[in-house]
Amino acid sequence: MRQRTTFFHHNDDGVEPADLKITIDSLSGPDLNAIREDKITLELQELPGDLRTLLAASSQLHLRWESPEPRKATELWPSRVTPGLHVFYTPSTDGKAETGHICRNLRNAFGVMDCRTPKDSFTRLPKNEFKHSTEYHYYTPLKSLEHFGLFAAQYACGPSDPACAKRYASIAGATSFDFSYDAPADNAKASVMWPNAKQPLSISSIPGHRLEIGIMTPDAPPYVGPDELGVAGLLVVLGEHEKPNPTLFAFPARHKASRASFSSQFVSPTGLHPSLRLNISSAKPPTADESCSMYAHLTLPRAIFGDRYQLQDELFLASKNLTKLRYMSESVDLEAPDYVMELWGSSMLFELSPPKAAGEQPWTAEIPLHTRYLAPTPGGYQTSSMPYPAVFWACEAEQGTKFANSPFDRPHVGYDALFNTETLFWHVEPKPVSGDLLINHVTVPVLDTEKSAWVNFGTAAVVLLGFGWVLWKLGQVTSRSGLSSKLVEDKSAKKQQ
Repeated sequence: MRQRTTFFHHNDDGVEPADLKITIDSLSGPDLNAIREDKITLELQELPGDLRTLLAASSQLHLRWESPEPRKATELWPSRVTPGLHVFYTPSTDGKAETGHICRNLRNAFGVMDCRTPKDSFTRLPKNEFKHSTEYHYYTPLKSLEHFGLFAAQYACGPSDPACAKRYASIAGATSFDFSYDAPADNAKASVMWPNAKQPLSISSIPGHRLEIGIMTPDAPPYVGPDELGVAGLLVVLGEHEKPNPTLFAFPARHKASRASFSSQFVSPTGLHPSLRLNISSAKPPTADESCSMYAHLTLPRAIFGDRYQLQDELFLASKNLTKLRYMSESVDLEAPDYVMELWGSSMLFELSPPKAAGEQPWTAEIPLHTRYLAPTPGGYQTSSMPYPAVFWACEAEQGTKFANSPFDRPHVGYDALFNTETLFWHVEPKPVSGDLLINHVTVPVLDTEKSAWVNFGTAAVVLLGFGWVLWKLGQVTSRSGLSSKLVEDKSAKKQQ
């Protein structure tokens, strides 16, 4: 196992090298206001048995979780997924997608979720069109990693190690979590990030395992390129360094933070056909390059969906400040009620159309959506929730730029697979309109179970009356038809005489 712990702080919140105490297996010092990320690389034999079995049957498995609580964009980790847990999965064979092994592992690690098998519950990504994407995608609106922290502590901590259990319990306060496995690499990588706050600077290594600690701040070396980020700070490898080593380096960054921000909310009144309004602070591209376009990537739980046929009208889209629907996951059943569906939902990628005259001025875009018929409930209304979308500028990087060497890159966030590998992303920071969470809510009218008894009685009465009326009319027709037939028979008999 190899571990890297990174503290990323503002220039004013640094720590003096003399204040750090370094031993062969620990580092300690004064508390530090910073973002913390712990990244662990594990060999397959170090993983729990069920997870090893799952990975042995997988070609790729990537988990991406984002907290619904807002966080400030940072230079090192600006990329975002929509709040909740995303699973990007490619089985080793098609037959593996028909088993529920991955869903059982997800439930064990993260708690209760509506997942059966990839064939039933996951949406399928078009690998023939996007060759570097995974085959399946699953989403669930997981708000906290509390259950996962308890699950991980069972395997990583002994029964008499309360300090270890406490450390894993702190995962409940994390802002993001990633897990990645690629079959050719033959190892798995996991990372957890905590928000900018006062972090205790007290870290101990596990005997026999390498621990690298970095205390970093943004900097700009003289040789930094236009698509690179620079950092400076102190680097310590426990067991190898007796004092912190100053470091300064730059690396290609595929994901960057723009200066813009956005909020989203459903336009009132909502009803069964709500529109999601995006309020964006600026229409100015992050660079002067004309190859930049702005996009919004939506993750829609199955209670909410988009109609691809409605979204083919260019004039209609232009009136909403939309350019085009660039992608929608596999065919969405427009009529099925929510309670009969097994798919988790759908995802959509829109190219937005910022007004050219707006410049630094705020502007809006509206995305028309629809809600499904939901199960009856007392009161006649249900509330459906939808996470904030991911909004970003996609620009072409300079020819020949390689992003694979970035130590802080966060690939496999879903929408990056819908672009070529030379695309540079500038992320727009989400800000909640009301409350503290990056979640939109829409109230949907449904059948009121408190009044449905009258509906059932009335429906039954109407059906019985209608059935009685049909029988009465059939009786009249039968009586007339019988008499007419007898008259015809009498006339035929007289003619024969």
